[in-house]
Amino acid sequence: MPKSCFSGVTVDDVMRMLMQEIIAQGTQINPSQGPCKEITGVLIEIANPRARLSLTETRGRPFSCLGEFCWYLAASNELSFIQYYISEYEEYADDGRVIGGYGPRWFEWHGSDQIAVVTKQLREKRDSRQAVIQIFDASDLLQKHKSVPCTCTLQFFIRDGQLQMFTNMRSNDVYKGLPHDVFAFTMLQEIMARDLRVELGTYKHAVGSMHLYDRDRDAADRFLNEGWQSTKVAMPTMPLGDPWPAIQSLRQAEEAIRSGLPAELGGVDEYWADLVRLLQVFHCFKVQDIAGMQALRESMAWTPYRVYIDKRIAMLKDKSA
Repeated sequence: MPKSCFSGVTVDDVMRMLMQEIIAQGTQINPSQGPCKEITGVLIEIANPRARLSLTETRGRPFSCLGEFCWYLAASNELSFIQYYISEYEEYADDGRVIGGYGPRWFEWHGSDQIAVVTKQLREKRDSRQAVIQIFDASDLLQKHKSVPCTCTLQFFIRDGQLQMFTNMRSNDVYKGLPHDVFAFTMLQEIMARDLRVELGTYKHAVGSMHLYDRDRDAADRFLNEGWQSTKVAMPTMPLGDPWPAIQSLRQAEEAIRSGLPAELGGVDEYWADLVRLLQVFHCFKVQDIAGMQALRESMAWTPYRVYIDKRIAMLKDKSA
């Protein structure tokens, strides 16, 4: 019988354990998205939610994670936006929109900004158990679209002065989906912790079907065979104070960069400026501007980001060789 509980310090820790367990103990199924192996009723715990970026050669891809998170923050479900970062979304679009996109459900669901409502709930009732953001909706079963949300709910607790987060998912792809989900949800967790003036607590992630598609098996084997060793390196701590003005600046910068325009940093903290620089690096990569990538690399305040930039520079140099 496969294990159901997986606990680690970083996203890489839990991805490694999950892939090994699915490959060894998973049940072969054939759902609509293609054949895969799955284990059911999984609970994941990540002790340090800031360790949300994979540091491995195979899955270390902050650019698509950040781009997708900006898409959520913009409350957008437009295909043209997210396709700039992740081309595969085209498979899940209806008439140019990804109906299951999380952003509108976070900020504009049935006329309600769920993030604002939940934050207010926790500010007024610190021990509340009702701070739940709903993503999967009954209508998702009744109205057929190419994109059905994999996430059901996001729940938040303030306990011992820390904001804990509990995500409930009906289905999760361990190779592609999980690292993106952990990045976006723990970023939201830290944003809300800053807004509520509490510390960041643990992150837990429950999944009905945790699976590995047959088409990703070779890539998963490469991930497992990298010889990677666990590390405590994590993203820097988000600045104290209200994060939403900086998030607005990040959103405006992202839109400008995606449109090929200069981005205004506007005096934001280096934490947020680095995220804008990562978006600029991705744009430089798309237009094959190695010199621009190298200049941005040197301006990074948090030097571990340079590893990801080096990978992209190497990709362009290999392509032109």
